[in-house]
Amino acid sequence: RLNSFEVLALDGVSSGVLQFCTASETTDWLRSISTNVNDLTLQNMKMANKCCAPDDQIVHMGWVCEKLQGSDASQQYKFKFLALKGSFLYIFSTPPVSTLDWPRAETIHNLCEVLFKVHKLWITEDCWLQAKLYLGLHQDCELRDDKSFCFSVMAGNGKNHYFSVELGSDLAVWEKSFQRAIFMEVQRSLSKTYTCSSQGKILRFTIDFETGFTCSDNISKNVLWKYKFSQLKGSSDDGKTRVKFLFQNSDTKQIEMEELEFSDLTAVLHCIHSFIAAKVAAVDPVFINSQSIARKYMYNS
Repeated sequence: RLNSFEVLALDGVSSGVLQFCTASETTDWLRSISTNVNDLTLQNMKMANKCCAPDDQIVHMGWVCEKLQGSDASQQYKFKFLALKGSFLYIFSTPPVSTLDWPRAETIHNLCEVLFKVHKLWITEDCWLQAKLYLGLHQDCELRDDKSFCFSVMAGNGKNHYFSVELGSDLAVWEKSFQRAIFMEVQRSLSKTYTCSSQGKILRFTIDFETGFTCSDNISKNVLWKYKFSQLKGSSDDGKTRVKFLFQNSDTKQIEMEELEFSDLTAVLHCIHSFIAAKVAAVDPVFINSQSIARKYMYNS
């Protein structure tokens, strides 16, 4: 129905479909209810953080709708509760009410190995073409539906989640919260090491916030090559296990290629993205804010 929405309680009790005369009236009520829900969630988050260690704080949590794959139209979306806490993204069917509930989440992903992407948002007509080009929306044919504010989370294990929220302001908050949570996790971990191989040899590939990329022998620990983040000029992968890195030699200025093979390639690529984004944010926070797609194109949220 047009100009309508439904409010559901934690126990599943429904308000029924609430219908309004105009779209603006619907938006006003939806925004007011959403604000109250978010305020209560924030209060609970602050209370929970008092019992959490400094490195295990909740950055943000709240309700979203997740698109179900391979389902019929009547059950296309299902309510989920997301939480960005410590080193992980948690996905619940119902919100956690005690510390015992956190390990029981439906899904848990390491924040360094997830990739957040805004897909769709409600924007003015004159910005639509620019946003389509900027976001690549013309390529996301499988994501086209009646949801206006959507984002995806691509996990390192290959699992993709597609979520929607009701308001553009919610989308902007989730985008900023993911950026902050991932930045904090990179700052906490400072380095991540993955096992890889090259020409039949088992190697260790380390991504370090301070020094950049290091590849060493798995047994002797001897360093085979080392580059700064700024020396990475490009990369390509086969979408399965192999990746080629293009680094610029600091002395000769020549491009050098290093090819590695990983069993968890997606996780490695996402981790590299997280570390580089965190490095840029540490140097120039204004640049990261300027790249916020949801806040840049958000309309009437």
